Amino acid sequence: MTSVTVRVPAKINLQLAVGPLRPDGYHGLVTVFHAIGLFDMVSVAAAEADSVAVTGEGAGQVPADGDNLALRAVRALRAVVAAQAGPGVAVTINKRIPVAAGLAGGSADAAAALVGCNELWRAGLPVRELCEIAAGVGSDVAFAVLGGTAVGRGRGERLTPALMPAARYHWVLAFADGALSTPEVYGTLDRLRAADGRAGKAAEPELSTELMAALRAGDLERLGRSLSNDLQAPAISLFPALRKTLDAGRESGALGALVSGSGPTCLFLARDARHATDLAVALSGAGVCRTVTRASGPVPGATVIER
Repeated sequence: MTSVTVRVPAKINLQLAVGPLRPDGYHGLVTVFHAIGLFDMVSVAAAEADSVAVTGEGAGQVPADGDNLALRAVRALRAVVAAQAGPGVAVTINKRIPVAAGLAGGSADAAAALVGCNELWRAGLPVRELCEIAAGVGSDVAFAVLGGTAVGRGRGERLTPALMPAARYHWVLAFADGALSTPEVYGTLDRLRAADGRAGKAAEPELSTELMAALRAGDLERLGRSLSNDLQAPAISLFPALRKTLDAGRESGALGALVSGSGPTCLFLARDARHATDLAVALSGAGVCRTVTRASGPVPGATVIER
């Protein structure tokens, strides 16, 4: 085998509860991840040395050197399976997931590189072990390996798959004309809390029982009301135009509207595929975002599609 191609999905957060800043510089999280049908394609091929090439959406914003998260994932897997690993891997990333958009596109590419190299090198590691390696690469990488819908704790790397009926949810994503830095959004959250006198006093995050009940019941109206994100306020403070985007989606009949992760992508829950099309048309016509796409979920995590 000389090359492997992996398809890997974007994620959205149906809940993102952020605790106080920890001594290690991270925030404790409770989040509900949901993988959606917006995919990057990542190929790995045997080579003399590690390299990465990126094409597609936002390619110029993605590091093409050793700082690339996919190459970090390759090195992390090589450290575990050194006897089977080749001397180098050429990673090719074809992006459809926007960069710095709150959709974990970089983490998705890292997960795809892990899954691809596990196949390329015939290492045979199970998903559980790949997720353990992924957790050391980045906070959202393990979920991109797993996919579906899952509860994340810690930095988001401790995952519990959500037991829910085989429902299909339809989403509209509004991509902003710009980007947000995840560390800057978290830093702004800390400053907003300090201004409110809550610095160091934020409650430990808890899983939303209302959201989980809505998912178990497949109740769209209840799910829309239960979406939540502690990073939404700081994202809007840094990118005020997001408020207009969220308002436009609600006015167009979205069942729920939320900033995705650290933003600036906004997500909207639709009743069904036809409603999602109507929402997408309305948002496009409102002029409140760069572009709009539709996606459904949950979908599987990083999956080998070609050997």
